[in-house]
Amino acid sequence: MSPAKPPAVHVVTDSTASLPSGDHPALSVVPLHVLVGEEAFFEGVEISPDDVAHRIGAGERVTTSQPTPHALVSAYEAAARAGARSIVSIHLSGDLSGTVHAAALAATRSPVPVRVVDSRTVAMGLGFAALAAADAAAAGATLDEVARRALAVADSSRAIFMVDSLDHLRRGGRLGVAAATLGTVLGVRPLLAVRDGRIEVIQKVRTRSAAVDRLIHVAVDSVGRRAEPELAVHFLGDDAAATEVADRLWDTTGVRAAVTPVSAVVGAHAGPGVLAIVVADRAP
Repeated sequence: MSPAKPPAVHVVTDSTASLPSGDHPALSVVPLHVLVGEEAFFEGVEISPDDVAHRIGAGERVTTSQPTPHALVSAYEAAARAGARSIVSIHLSGDLSGTVHAAALAATRSPVPVRVVDSRTVAMGLGFAALAAADAAAAGATLDEVARRALAVADSSRAIFMVDSLDHLRRGGRLGVAAATLGTVLGVRPLLAVRDGRIEVIQKVRTRSAAVDRLIHVAVDSVGRRAEPELAVHFLGDDAAATEVADRLWDTTGVRAAVTPVSAVVGAHAGPGVLAIVVADRAP
């Protein structure tokens, strides 16, 4: 029996999608970089989310950077060599990283046409979109259809999260100083969300346990508004709280959540103790 013919459309995403382990024949992941002091690491290859949690806990300075256009061109060339005739390249919000802009530059050097999609989200908001696009590609969808599927699922997603400290987001420029001050001056623990590609404070509560309850409440409300929802719960470090949240969501909604660590890059900006829920529409 001859090997299966590769999909005509291939999907490329980046490592901030925080995807569960496993390969997809129509999907490739390009890693971002984690910088610890003067050392640079490919996330998911040379450094893990647990490593980042440990390094931050040890007081080391952890920063991040986007993939180079060359790295993205290499991914496009590899897909073309494998038989792809076009590519959908979907990435985390352009307001949070320059990755999507690097992809646009790389697309001009690709051996096959590339459609670049700014997901306007991150973590499994991006991950669900990339997987839906890859499924569509594997089923024989056209370039336009795959790109539309990616954007539709990304647009449907809602990512809400809480952190133990807003300092990491503030230092990384992902949250304004005024919003970051809420967690220190007023003694409140904000809930945050990704809205139109940016991180915003959506609610304020006093304790971590109350924040978890509100996080679940907001997610349950979002699930209830959807015909076929998908769920993911993210964490950095200890997964016990994430597993408990996933169990509570299952008990309340009947939807099983994927439990997966946030990527090392996302973890570097959110810090240890981050707990996130992503809700999205299942792709038709």
